[in-house]
Amino acid sequence: MVSTCPDQGDDPILTTREAAKLLGIAVSTAQQWIENGALPAWKTPGGHRRVRLSDVSALLRERAGQGAHAGDAHDFLPDAACALPGREHARLLALRASGLLDSEPEAVFDRLTWLATQVTGCPIALLSLVTARRQWLKSRVGFDIPQTAREDAFCSHTIAQDTPLVVPDALLDARFRHNPLVTGEPHLRFYAGFPLVDARGYRLGALCVMDREPRRLREREMRALAELAAIATEEIRRR
Repeated sequence: MVSTCPDQGDDPILTTREAAKLLGIAVSTAQQWIENGALPAWKTPGGHRRVRLSDVSALLRERAGQGAHAGDAHDFLPDAACALPGREHARLLALRASGLLDSEPEAVFDRLTWLATQVTGCPIALLSLVTARRQWLKSRVGFDIPQTAREDAFCSHTIAQDTPLVVPDALLDARFRHNPLVTGEPHLRFYAGFPLVDARGYRLGALCVMDREPRRLREREMRALAELAAIATEEIRRR
């Protein structure tokens, strides 16, 4: 987990172990990088090393430029135009620390997406994780492709808010009417999604249902989808 100093705003402070986990390296390697100056750090009065999240992000960007695990690294580097780069850095690194991205299918999540289709009557349900450049689907029902570009992802809008996102008809919504998933296969028209929030409050992705026809969910259907999203959130927080 990320340890945050209250007066550091959007630049959380990490332990060496936390920094190593986010970088995908051993603690001993992180310690070596600190000793040789590759990873800036300082000591607390108790003699413990601390690292700023921004320095971890800068190191990730440097490694990506050198081609070291470039594909993985770029998933966790926010776009330069990001409105809240510090917060997005923290969200992306929390996603990396979860270990969920590009992981194997899991029955616990597959059951939730299947149940989502059953309680809403929608033919498509997804459990998505949103990186800096793509939406990767941890679980999916009725959707053939395993990932999409982030700019095409409805769930990218869902994680920008605390409340569920409901799009009754995508063709009537300026945000989505030109989306390739709307204008082309699978010709999406309806979307309803709830953000999935980790223990630190970072919205990592969403549980959503979609349809090829405009529609609205009844109150009980929205409640059922909210409960399934809450179960998914609890499972994520156990990681």
